[in-house]
Order: sequence, then C-alpha cells, then structure tokens
Amino acid sequence: MLEQLARDVTQWDARAVEFFQVLATTQYMNHLRPMNHYSPDLRRWEPLTRIGHAFDSCAHTVDVRRIESKKGKYNIPNIGIFLWRLDAYRHTSSPAVKLDDTRWFISPLGHPLQLFNHPLPETQITHLAEPVNVPESITRRMLHEYLKRYYGSAEDRNSSDASINKVDNSEPSIVLYIDDAEVPRSKIMACDLSDSGANNWAHLPKAGFYAIDPVLGRVACGSKPKTVKLTYHRGFSADLGGGEYSRELLKDSEAKIILQVPKDYPTIQGALDALKGGNGIVKILDSGRYEEALNVSVLAGQHITVFAKDGCFPTIVLPIKGELTVSGGKNSLFVLDGVMLTANRKLSLADQKPLRLLHVPSDSGALKLVIRHCTLVPGLALDVKGMPLFPNKPAVHVEADGIQVVLERAIVGALYLHAGTQFSASDSIIDATTPDRAALVGSIGSGAGGVLSLDACTVIGKIHMREVGEISNSLLVAHQATGDTDVPVHIDRRQAGCVRFSYVPLDSRVPKRYRCQPEDKGNPDLALSFVSLRFGVASYCQLALSTSDLIRSGADDESEMGAFHLLFPAQREANLRIRLREFMRVGLEAGIFYET
Repeated sequence: MLEQLARDVTQWDARAVEFFQVLATTQYMNHLRPMNHYSPDLRRWEPLTRIGHAFDSCAHTVDVRRIESKKGKYNIPNIGIFLWRLDAYRHTSSPAVKLDDTRWFISPLGHPLQLFNHPLPETQITHLAEPVNVPESITRRMLHEYLKRYYGSAEDRNSSDASINKVDNSEPSIVLYIDDAEVPRSKIMACDLSDSGANNWAHLPKAGFYAIDPVLGRVACGSKPKTVKLTYHRGFSADLGGGEYSRELLKDSEAKIILQVPKDYPTIQGALDALKGGNGIVKILDSGRYEEALNVSVLAGQHITVFAKDGCFPTIVLPIKGELTVSGGKNSLFVLDGVMLTANRKLSLADQKPLRLLHVPSDSGALKLVIRHCTLVPGLALDVKGMPLFPNKPAVHVEADGIQVVLERAIVGALYLHAGTQFSASDSIIDATTPDRAALVGSIGSGAGGVLSLDACTVIGKIHMREVGEISNSLLVAHQATGDTDVPVHIDRRQAGCVRFSYVPLDSRVPKRYRCQPEDKGNPDLALSFVSLRFGVASYCQLALSTSDLIRSGADDESEMGAFHLLFPAQREANLRIRLREFMRVGLEAGIFYET
C-alpha cells in the first residue's frame, strides 16, 4: 500500500522496502529465514550488483541513525521508499546510424546511449515492484541473463513451431529489425562492443547472429543488412526536447492544408515546396531519419508548421553543405514542433562557414519563429564518444531585424541573435556546451543580442543581451573563461526589466534582483550541482540532491529553479512525506531515497 501511495502522490515509479527483512541477526531456531544469510553468496552476481539499492537482498548490520535524515537505513522500524526520477522514453522503429556494413549505432546521433527498461504495470496492489516494473538502466549481464524479459516479442518468429512462434512478451524494451523484419530472440546476443584497437569493436558475432550492447547503444551484425531499425527506450527526466509523448498542436498554427510525410511526399522539403509559402502543416508520420537541407519562405500573414505527430520523433540530418533556412514576410509564422535537428557528422570546419543548424537571413521580414518540443543538438552534432563536434558554433543564427524567437520545452545549442530580436523561452535548456562559452549573444558571435525573457529555463553559457523583459525561476550557469574580461551575464540596459527567483552569478550586470541566488558571497550553504551537464546523458541538466534547498525549492511557487521546474519535485517529495505520516503504523519510520 505504501508503494502504491508513493506512485500516486509523486507520479514516479517507486518501491517500498522493509529494512528489517535484510537485517543480519542471530536467528531463532523455531523461526528460521533460510534466505537471510549473514554473509552474501559471492557466486551470485545479481544480489552483489544491487547492494545499497532498492532491490538489495543481502544482510546488513543494524544502523541506529534516523532514516528520515537519509543516513540510516537498516533497523527494525524502518521503511524505505525508493523513487525513480528518470523515466523511460520510447523510440519506435528508429533507424540506426551506420558505421560500416556490420556495425551500427542505436542513437540517431550516433553517440553512446544507455538503454532503459520499459516498466511493466503492476496488476495488484499487494505486488511489490520488481526490476521489470521500474525504469532502470539495462546492463549487459541483465540483458544476457533475462533476454526474454527485455528483448523481442517471441523466441523465433520465423519458426514453424507454434510453441516458440507465439508472442510471449507484448511490451519488450528492445526490438531489432533487420531489413524491416524482427530478429528473433534466438539470434540475439548481449555483448560488450567497446572499442578494441584501431577502428575495431570487441566480441563481434558470428554469421547469422546479432549482438546488442545496451550500455553503449551499439549493434553488430553477423550479416550485411541494408537497413537496421530498433525500438528501444532511453532515459530522461521530463517531456522536454521532443519525443513520442503526446503534444498539442500550437493553436496559432492550425491550417486546413495538411501534407503528410512520407505518405504524400517522401521528403520534408517536397511538402514545404507544395505549400508555396501559404498556410499549411507538414505532418511527419514516423520516427525516421531525413537527410536533407530545408529552405522555408513564409508569405506575409501566413503560417507554416513542421509537426511530428504524437508517437513519433523524427531526426532531420542536415547535409554537409546545408542548413535549415527560414525567412518570412510581415506577420508570418513558422513553427518547428517535435523533431530533432542535427548536422552531418562528416561535416568539417572547411565545408561551410559559418556552421549552424537554423538560419534566419538578413533579408527576412518580421517573422515569428516558434521552436516547440524540439532538440537542436548543442554543438551541432555528437561524435562517437558523445562529445560535441562544434562546441563553438550556434544552433540558431538570426541576422534579420524585427524577428521574434520563442522556445517552448526545447533543448537548443547557443543562439546568435540580432540586436532587434525579441527572444523568449519557457521550460527550455539553452546549452553552449560549457559555462564559459557564449550561449545568448549578438549575431556576430559577440556583442549584445536583443530583448531577453526567460521563464523556468536552464542556460549553460554566457549571456550578453541588450535588455531584459523578465527572467524568473531560471538557472544561469555561466562563468568567465581564462583571460576573459567580460562578466558572465551582461545586460546593457539595466533600468528596465527584472530578474527574480533565479540563480545568477554574483559578478553579473543585470537589472535589480529579487529573491535571487546567491544573495552574497558569504553564503556557505549555497551549492549548485548537476548530475550531468553533458547532452545525451539520461540525467542531463538534472539537479543533484546535494544542491542547496535555496535552489531546489527557490522558485516563486517553491518548486526548483531551471528547466525541470515543471516537474515540481520539491512539492512531490513534501506531499509524499505528509501522506506517509498519515498512513504509517505507530512506531514505524519512513525514509525517501532516489534511485535516479
């Protein structure tokens, strides 16, 4: 019941643990617990790997510290509530990235990608969560030992034997498709496909078999297929940056003309050309990989939307000499919704200057550009190690005057904006790849941009803008580079606008602060810490538990500052503590622990 209570109150996956059951005790001979050995069995791999976590079954000595302080666990009256802050996000039939004829990357960006379990629902309230019921990362050993749990829908779909041809897993976490045919479970191997020597992978499979590395997100084939696709799950914190979650179409972009890709047109540019700059929607119907440059010109007073339907997350890969160019007339609108935009990984600095993903040229009229539920990869693209290929290049480059740029639940790289740009963002991440690089600056990569408004955003990098409308509930993570003389956040006109309930470096030049952090240099309790600032990692931009409560509950509504303000994690935990006190039996104590 306490486990179900935790799920209902927090909307996170949970597991309840009675710690007295894993206490190392001298047992009463008339009431033996044969499975509760004082010393762990060193021949059993799974209990050893789960020591200290939610599914720990090894015996522990008593801990007299209070469990509510999160320091003590193992005592007779203690109940532990373990929560998973990360969720598993599905990618359906997503094309893999080819390295050569037999080796492929699962990620559409070709970077190392940890795969996650798709949590199965619990059918009865009396059932305690098991590993299959929570969104935990899948290790190589787990995939090998429990292949039926994680991979595929049947043992051998091509067999004439009905007993092994029938579906025995209706909701698998991983499915591999070779030339559009599902690979049966009997042909799958879990392997360590780490780099081994010059341009080689370790443990490649023999002919007729296929190896999957769920830690690095790699597939090695024992044949030379034409196409490789996978259905898999990645970890992330929120419905942000695009994915197969449900989204509502922007009301301002509603139009009668809807062109579907690839049903009506095989390419996105073909559908855009058919609209001829007038009102219309280009609706993408799959999670495919579209390798093409795009050029959009919206007529005055017209609206064009490129929209991925619910349940799809396509990737647009810009060619070596290409970009997404957007221009428009007066009162025109262009909306990019639900897609990932990245550059070709074979791109080099000599191919095109300046490098960027989305470009609004100087001859554009007064266009409104809306980027919703999209990812414009920080650093333009990722290499095989997951590092940005072009960390000093912008994702969005606006050279025209009078442009309005709006971000909603998006992840983007740096933005170079004309001084006349009106820029606003909400529930978004703006990432210049490191805090000492320019994230929001003028159109030449330096100087001041336009007017800035941020609501619940995380900005990684330096800011130099002409004016502020309002900055609230945001994290501005910036610092000076070695030899840099400019301040991390520089606003030219500081008589207008306000900065409230946000984290802003103390040496910044901004309008008057209100309830911002840090308040002064003498605050030793203030700590801003992230689990990871590396794009492509499941815990990307997630605040670490060591972060000060002045930040984790420092927003104007007592939620956390930054892009994940929309999750209200502080309120979820507070509500759970209140409900636990109502439902706990007398004499028992509960502690809350985060698994992710």
